[in-house]
Amino acid sequence: MRLANRVALVTGGGSGIGAATCRRFAREGASVAVVDLRADPAAAVAAEIAAAGGTAIPLTADVRDEAAVAAAVNETAQRFGGLHAVFANAGINGMQCPIEEMTLEEWRATVDTNLTGTFLTVKHAIPHLRASGGGAVVITASVNGNRLFSAAGYAAYSSSKAGQAAFGRMAAQELARWDIRVNTIIPGAIRTNIQERTYQRNLDRVRWEMKMPERFPPLYGRSGTADEVADLVTFLVSDESRYVSGTEVVIDAGMTLLRG
Repeated sequence: MRLANRVALVTGGGSGIGAATCRRFAREGASVAVVDLRADPAAAVAAEIAAAGGTAIPLTADVRDEAAVAAAVNETAQRFGGLHAVFANAGINGMQCPIEEMTLEEWRATVDTNLTGTFLTVKHAIPHLRASGGGAVVITASVNGNRLFSAAGYAAYSSSKAGQAAFGRMAAQELARWDIRVNTIIPGAIRTNIQERTYQRNLDRVRWEMKMPERFPPLYGRSGTADEVADLVTFLVSDESRYVSGTEVVIDAGMTLLRG
């Protein structure tokens, strides 16, 4: 029970990496706020945790909406008596298309969800983490924008993910004075439902043809699972990583060692 007596908040907690991490946090003893844009998936994950003997509440918030994020963070701290761990995980692929065809609205939809949503989540969590005597923040970025620059049409997504990594480093040095650790995970190909909110247009115009080895990624030759990412996030919010802050941890089975 590595997270016993801890309170954790997870954005994008209704599916994929977020849901797997909520379940893992609860199994490790944490009380978990499952925050998602969609009420039903958040409620389903919280109910699953409760049925397994854990403690969780579902909360609905659009991470682009400052008032909604602040309300979710405040309710978490009030319901559970504090806040110790934050997983800023909510994100979308958004529109993938040539830069010259991308509208400002499409750009903003991706950047505001991924980057601004991370900023708002961390901003409003800081007072509660400080009041708890410190804590841990983990941010979900991506190999795109940090290790990988060959995915067609990913200009908005990659920019937002590079921004998240930079924000994580800045937050780590600023918040260290209050014993708040901040780390960023850099996942590669992970099996989630993020494709449900992915839109593509005219990618053939900007795609480069590349041939990967038959076994790709090099380690195991398969995509990762949300549970495997949840294992890493749990380590990063636990005391086992108490001397780790300001880092970016790549979890991609060696994919970007062959493709950059």
